[in-house]
Amino acid sequence: MMNNQELNELKNRYVANGAATPTTQFAERAENAELWDADGNRWIDFAGGIGVLNLGHRHPKIVAAVEAQLKKVMHTSAAVISYAPYVQLCQKLCELTPVRGPERKAMLVNTGAEALENAVKIARAATGRTGIITFDGAFHGRTMMTLAMTGKVLPYKNDFGPMPGDVFRAPFPNPLHGISEEASLDAIRTLFKTDIAPHRTAAIVIEPVQGEGGFYIASPDYLKALRALCDEHGILLIADEVQSGFARTGKLFALEHSGIEADILTTAKSLANGMPLSAVVGSAKVMDASGPNSLGGTYSGNPLSCAAALAVIEVIEEEDILARSEQMGKMLAERFAVWEARFPAVAHGRQLGAMAAFELLNSEGKPDTALTGALCAKAREKGLILLSCGFYGNSIRILVPLTVSSAVLEEGLSIIEESLEALS
Repeated sequence: MMNNQELNELKNRYVANGAATPTTQFAERAENAELWDADGNRWIDFAGGIGVLNLGHRHPKIVAAVEAQLKKVMHTSAAVISYAPYVQLCQKLCELTPVRGPERKAMLVNTGAEALENAVKIARAATGRTGIITFDGAFHGRTMMTLAMTGKVLPYKNDFGPMPGDVFRAPFPNPLHGISEEASLDAIRTLFKTDIAPHRTAAIVIEPVQGEGGFYIASPDYLKALRALCDEHGILLIADEVQSGFARTGKLFALEHSGIEADILTTAKSLANGMPLSAVVGSAKVMDASGPNSLGGTYSGNPLSCAAALAVIEVIEEEDILARSEQMGKMLAERFAVWEARFPAVAHGRQLGAMAAFELLNSEGKPDTALTGALCAKAREKGLILLSCGFYGNSIRILVPLTVSSAVLEEGLSIIEESLEALS
């Protein structure tokens, strides 16, 4: 078995810089919210594969489901001959997803970016329009179309030249950054006058809780107003729940907190808890708008991933994961409040369920990107994997598995606290 140093030498020699992590550790094995690297060092995982492991590393029921499917069919391509887990998962998603009905349909692909690409294709086919409106700070993927939709240049868009057209952007409602809900809605109305007429707009795409953008939460009132604006102009509302979906916010989908339904919803990440899978779910009329064989791909809805996702849905219900998410969210909110009182740099703690973050500010109350990076580095020195995010790179997000034990959760939070103390 190779150690961290030997593997790092291979990485530096053979892995493209743009795809290589700057960290020098290599995961060797993992269990729930902990992993061990190639040198045998233990790590507490507050990243969860960037929100992919809501049910933890190697949940026994999910591993068993994948192993059982592996003994039956590993791959055929659903475009050649389908298999039960694909259609069974589509049925479950149509039953559980907050999209307009009464009849719904779904399709499966591999990644969040693929789901968003297909959502745009479907929206254009269903409306006969081409314009797409997204929001500042949004992250929708790394393909060219989803990069055009993503509202942050560095590190995602800077090196890749002109983006696809007919994509427009409005400010996300964020009072912390001086953007009220009404100002955001007014900006969309201004777009209708200056850049893209409503009768040419196919869809407005929004993350109910921004992921890479900083875990900022669109309020129920805002989402209801956005739903009404879309209805007024015959525009489809697409909810991007790639990161906020599958129990992270205390509901299966964050949109459920608002009481509205989308026309199309995309989900990925913890949908299959580590297996590559994403889905697009929408009203049947919308989903059926494009022609035969217009959607899908060679690996889309792989049997192993579908089996994992069906097991995920069962585990969320059997282990009452939604209640656990709410409980963790309250615990995190209380801890953030303690840190805000104790450390001048800590501010703006926020959470929806266990989708939680806080910010680091300098003495002038401005985003402190350097301190945020230093906190993540200090935590890593102490054995905690911690991620930053945000438009200004100054938000610390908590994506620990919802199945984490109370002891390991407390250990990780204590490391953050010790690191803040060391940097103060």
